[in-house]
Amino acid sequence: MLNLKKGDEITIKIEKMKYPNVGIGFYNDKKIHVKNVLEGQTIRCRVSKNRSEKREARLLEIIEKSPKEQDSFCEHYGLCGGCLFQTLSGDGQLQTKYDMVKLLFDEAGLEIPFEGILPSPQIFEYRNKMEFSFGDEAKDGPLRLGMHKKGRYHDVVNVDKCHLIDEDYRIVLRSVLAFMTRNGVPKYNKNTMIGFLRHLVVRKSYKTGEILIGLSASTQAIDHKGTPFNTKAFSEMLLELPLKGQIVGILYVKNDGISDAVQGEYDILFGRDYLFEKLYGLSFKVSFYAFFQTNTEGAERLYEAALNMIPNLEGKVAFDLFSGTGTIGQIMSKKAKKVIGIEIVEDAVQSAKENMKLNEIHNCEFLCGDVFKVLNEISTKPDIIVVDPPRSGMGEKATIKVASYGVDEILYISCNPKSLLEDLMVLKRQGYQAEKILLVDMFPWTGAVESICLLRRVCNG
Repeated sequence: MLNLKKGDEITIKIEKMKYPNVGIGFYNDKKIHVKNVLEGQTIRCRVSKNRSEKREARLLEIIEKSPKEQDSFCEHYGLCGGCLFQTLSGDGQLQTKYDMVKLLFDEAGLEIPFEGILPSPQIFEYRNKMEFSFGDEAKDGPLRLGMHKKGRYHDVVNVDKCHLIDEDYRIVLRSVLAFMTRNGVPKYNKNTMIGFLRHLVVRKSYKTGEILIGLSASTQAIDHKGTPFNTKAFSEMLLELPLKGQIVGILYVKNDGISDAVQGEYDILFGRDYLFEKLYGLSFKVSFYAFFQTNTEGAERLYEAALNMIPNLEGKVAFDLFSGTGTIGQIMSKKAKKVIGIEIVEDAVQSAKENMKLNEIHNCEFLCGDVFKVLNEISTKPDIIVVDPPRSGMGEKATIKVASYGVDEILYISCNPKSLLEDLMVLKRQGYQAEKILLVDMFPWTGAVESICLLRRVCNG
């Protein structure tokens, strides 16, 4: 098969990996990109894109495992699409993540010193938040509650033995599914937009043991007779569960949105709509919708490493952009003269302000709004800027605005190396040089990784 074309089935060996979790192999000297594979595997795949600038293929079969692979530890292996690296050793997945991100930057022509990758303190039961989906594994099959099936976004498989969460999550999963099945509560159909059950969100504080549960469902009746969902019975069932942690809040999220996301206003069925978490010796009130790092002990390692990169904060004014619930801003406030945090999610800003009072911090200020717009409205000039944007990155306008302050150092914390790379390209044109990058594994067994990058101003943009 000399002339490769779309639809052809080929056999290749995966030679290397590139972020995000894309394997690279060669066929007749043509580079082929394939998702959901590992370096060293020999695979059969079908060509899905055949263009001169990029060729992609879809995995059909793993013919030969990678020499780096080992047996999976998870009962859901092969069904759940959640943990791509679960057949690698702990060291093996760290090396793979490091190699993937390094190749991404090398191919972009950015020669930045990489200082290695820090492992997560916990590799099992480390998550403090999970979002599960209701659905079925096969069309019109029995109700399932868990994660999307590998390679099939519309199918859902039970994951009540998942190793990323502790036993309290597993008990809640099994009990909620049994309750809904027993009472004949229907799943929501994304195509017809008919039905009730959509998602189950569980948050549990790693340090305090407090548990917050949110049922995301439509406002429709649960049957053709117009019967409303029995929220009282649902809450009572949850509160009777033999959990090690303590349920402090149960919410009914009224979700009639078109997208498959947890959204909408909610009713508090029991308790409150927040829990308390502890981080770096500080207490944080985390509301239902607020962003908070999903690996608490990993977050402590991440922020410690990040702050170790920052020159002396004493007497300096620091900006904490995309500040979330104000975690890193309040940690910086222990040394900085003043910290100003900016975050677009109102819930998170309110939590940040309450957390500041909770921790008796008086040199922080948290502002709500789009980072670019708020920066144009305030007159304070920073000495150092820390950014921790969402997966999409800062965006060109905000990045140029950040660079316009001309501070000597910018510390960039990123959950997406691809958007980090894009923003670094913009910052380079504005006169900033990336001095070093350190990776932190916050999500063991998955392909995700956090990056910390220190940038230094080398000239005026």
